[in-house]
Amino acid sequence: MTAIAAHTTWMTQRQLKALVRQPAYLIIQFIQPAIWLFLFGSLFRKVAELPGFGAPSYLDYLVPGVVVMSALSTSMWSGMTVLEEIDRGIMDRFLVLPLRRSAIINASVVMQSIGTVIQSLIIIGLGLAAGAHYPGGAVGLLVLLVVSVLVAVVFSALSNTIGMLARERETIIGLSVFLLLPLTFLSTAFMAPALMPHWMRIVADCNPVNWALEAARAAMSADPDWARVAAQGGGLLALAVGVTALSVLTFRAYQKSV
Repeated sequence: MTAIAAHTTWMTQRQLKALVRQPAYLIIQFIQPAIWLFLFGSLFRKVAELPGFGAPSYLDYLVPGVVVMSALSTSMWSGMTVLEEIDRGIMDRFLVLPLRRSAIINASVVMQSIGTVIQSLIIIGLGLAAGAHYPGGAVGLLVLLVVSVLVAVVFSALSNTIGMLARERETIIGLSVFLLLPLTFLSTAFMAPALMPHWMRIVADCNPVNWALEAARAAMSADPDWARVAAQGGGLLALAVGVTALSVLTFRAYQKSV
């Protein structure tokens, strides 16, 4: 195991130990997606009967949407943890340890990824219990998990970057509230593209949240479109790498400022 992988693993274990001491937070994080699934599923289930919707049931269509929305909403608060460690002086202590600096930020991203996988598996299981069908089988579900993790990586790294640049909780809170609903509803999370306004479809094509949804649904269909999966998933992967690199560079700039 390379030094950076070992250091990232150690830092991730540290964060996991801190997280399990907050059972109320864990319960809320894992119950909230279930509320979204059944709330939106009940509210919009008649939408599937509209001509042109294209899905056999709204629940089938909704599961990927809730999985990706959960990854988005949870990861956007990642910068709060980084900011808290800066304010409490914990980050400064890490800087004097023989520790790869990128591992400090990478561990935060890995934590979000772990939480996203657990949340996604819960949603998939609840959807299956409620009668959802997954024609793409295990491979399609695996693609759904991968793209949801990539969404978590993109927005947790972005949140970490904003946290280190702004150094204010209010900025992270404002950014999260500002982006969550537009990114979700300017995508195909809850509505089929054929029923969306033309301008909204154009915006959705540039939305990384929609890239994840399009890749997941293409893989989960009875006749998977692997070219679409590769195109949309590849774009999301490139964005995840770029934003993660930006967060590491921002952390190095923070390191020089202390």
